[in-house]
Amino acid sequence: MSELHYLSATELSHLIRTRQVSAVEVLQAHLDRIEQVNPRVNAVVTLVAEQAMDAAKAADAVEPVGPLHGVPVAHKDLTDTAGIRTTYGSPLFAGHVPERDDLVVRRLKAAGAITVGKTNTPEFGTGSHTVNDVFGLTRNPYDLTRSAGGSSGGAAAALATGMVPLADGSDMGGSLRNPASFCNVAGLRPTPGRVPAVSEIAAWYTLSVQGPMARNVDDLSLMLSVISGFDPRSPYAIKEAYAPEPEEGVAGLRVAWSPDLGGLPVDAATAAVTATAPAVFERLGARVEEVELDLEDAEVAFRTYRAWFYALAYGELDGLGANTAWNVERGREVTGADLARAERARSRLYQRMADFFDSYDVLIAPVSQVPPFPAEEPYVRAIDGVELPDYLAWMRSAYWVSVMHAPAASVPAGFTPSGLPVGVQIIGRPFADARVLRVARAFEQATGHASHHPPL
Repeated sequence: MSELHYLSATELSHLIRTRQVSAVEVLQAHLDRIEQVNPRVNAVVTLVAEQAMDAAKAADAVEPVGPLHGVPVAHKDLTDTAGIRTTYGSPLFAGHVPERDDLVVRRLKAAGAITVGKTNTPEFGTGSHTVNDVFGLTRNPYDLTRSAGGSSGGAAAALATGMVPLADGSDMGGSLRNPASFCNVAGLRPTPGRVPAVSEIAAWYTLSVQGPMARNVDDLSLMLSVISGFDPRSPYAIKEAYAPEPEEGVAGLRVAWSPDLGGLPVDAATAAVTATAPAVFERLGARVEEVELDLEDAEVAFRTYRAWFYALAYGELDGLGANTAWNVERGREVTGADLARAERARSRLYQRMADFFDSYDVLIAPVSQVPPFPAEEPYVRAIDGVELPDYLAWMRSAYWVSVMHAPAASVPAGFTPSGLPVGVQIIGRPFADARVLRVARAFEQATGHASHHPPL
């Protein structure tokens, strides 16, 4: 029991439910781990230790109330938590304390989970590098000089170091997948609507989703079963309940492999790691085929809708950080004709990928085009000798997938020669979240990369 902090949520739930260990013991192990490693990585930015301990004691005094009874969880600092400071990574909200819990938080609590605190994020989740003017920089636990990714970088670093077994996150352009890849953990961008989005300003906006992060795929599936489910306040919430596929393994499945998602530049070290994935699936009995893709419609669609959303959501705020302000300015430039062009492009892409998934069960590809980059750099400026036009461009391998309205998981795929984690992206047909997680689990179990913890 000395390594309670590295047990999975599934294991911890079983131990607590069978009274082999108490919720208090589990929580204390994680609080001790936070005290030990958080000062070096800066992943948990608001800790509510006393509140969590009270909840753990209460959990030990009653019969289990749900599948996560007594299991610690951390919430991204974009996720509203009643009575707990939620800054959105912005100095404009440095003292903000919400009055209500977000739907995801309410569902986790109803399942018995215990809130430990909040995890770091860039301002309003802007970008795949976790740094802000409220809490500073989150560092990669595998190399403290490197980025933990983003925007759920605090969640990924907390998971990788055993500070929590579960964490929620959000993903517009890769924010559940990129940090998972950078920190050797698992993250799922669900099909939009799988986890209902309740919004008073952009209720029909489908590029941004909430989802689970964990150290293994079984925990992703467990957490998704808790936070998913219909809610009438979301106009595109999926009515069918999430359930894992009863089949296991990938024997007989049709796996498409794209090393570059249609011509994107990929760092050589990242490419070398992800190129090992097809052989794993072949050994497991899948039929793997390298494919040529045309995803360029995703570029105009993503950038237009992202910009429009930023102007809508943050355009009335003064004092925004540089990245957020840049996105707002791009949004103010969007015209009706731009939106029409983006809608046509996204519709073409959706239908093209619908035809594609008639022939394949999943698509596998790199999550990120680069391994974790130096933490003091604001973003990646060039990949494999190709200069990039702006701070968004290095994330195309993730944000092009966002436009597909498809579920996509990031699963540990190995390490570069210098020991930096690299993930593989497993993408499925829209609504096929269970299929994606089935394939991700088979890959995870066949490779064992997820069991390698950082040297902290």
